[in-house]
Amino acid sequence: MPRPRKLRFVQGGPMSNIFKPRGIPARDLEEVVLPIEGLEAIRLSELEKLDHETAAARMNVSRQTFGRILAEARQTLAEAVVMGKMIRIQGGFYTMAGAKKGRCKRGHERNRNERG
Repeated sequence: MPRPRKLRFVQGGPMSNIFKPRGIPARDLEEVVLPIEGLEAIRLSELEKLDHETAAARMNVSRQTFGRILAEARQTLAEAVVMGKMIRIQGGFYTMAGAKKGRCKRGHERNRNERG
């Protein structure tokens, strides 16, 4: 039985869920999907200039997992830019850092997160 996946911590969602080449209707474009944790890895690595060790700790994953998430995100972005594809940012296995836990009507604790 495989080990259960840990939720990755992200600081916030994207400002926009779709990016596409200008002047071409979305219905005419091929699409690639960038998971939310891939966007977070790009943000930590490229915008905040964090090393992989620090960024991995912020996302609550190992350094190797962070490197894999980052490599996959870069591959997705490169494919979209070079091939002129639309980028849809959605899904993934993450929780917002500092997300509050709530309780259902029966009193069971639940974590408000996104799983996709």
